[in-house]
Amino acid sequence: MKTALITGATSGIGLATAMTLAENGFALILCGRNQEKLAELEQELDALVPTTTLCFDVRNRELVFEKINSLEEPFDEIDILINNAGNAHGLDPIDTGSLDDWDAMMDINVKGLLYVSKAIIPQMRDRKCGQIINIGSTAGKEVYPNGNVYCGSKHAVDAITTGMRLDLNPYGIRVGAVNPGLVETNFSEVRFKGDTDRASKVYQGYQALQPQDIADVILFALTRPAHVNIADLTVMCTAQASSTVVKKNN
Repeated sequence: MKTALITGATSGIGLATAMTLAENGFALILCGRNQEKLAELEQELDALVPTTTLCFDVRNRELVFEKINSLEEPFDEIDILINNAGNAHGLDPIDTGSLDDWDAMMDINVKGLLYVSKAIIPQMRDRKCGQIINIGSTAGKEVYPNGNVYCGSKHAVDAITTGMRLDLNPYGIRVGAVNPGLVETNFSEVRFKGDTDRASKVYQGYQALQPQDIADVILFALTRPAHVNIADLTVMCTAQASSTVVKKNN
């Protein structure tokens, strides 16, 4: 049984992926910031597969290492890392953007991904096996108006993924990225800081991707034969042609 560590596991894509991997026999280490939700999830999924949780913010470098290094058998050997934790904050032009929003996006989307990866990669390297899937975005493939720093953070994820794949190639570690387009989660509610009305309008008039769609793609990547690596995969709903072109019914 392979063990997968998932960051941002209590909602959206992370939650759907946790449920899907549990149903398919993967042991789970679920990470997030909400201890109550983590406890509920552990109780539910531990009935299916060995499951444990770690409560930390990926921005906290010391806590990331402390929590991951505290893992004991049977969770101390991590076969799969899914770097899912990430957020968008604000949708403002570069001249009026919030410095706090910029810090949050760079700290979570880029530095947090690096901290978690740094804590886990050495054991994969030493065993000469493992798989890393970074959850990127179509925002890492193109830049859209007012996306500036968020797009920059996801472009960084794209570059880091390629760098990981190159550097870890000698050790047989598979590294890839799944880059979703519009997925109907709490993403927009976070971006618009709790403005549910504005957030809901993002997904009106067309059928957006659902978290389960991305979870299915991740499962596919994880279940390929050892000689197959899904290096870079972009997924959009049928209605979406680019970050700014979406066919809506209204």
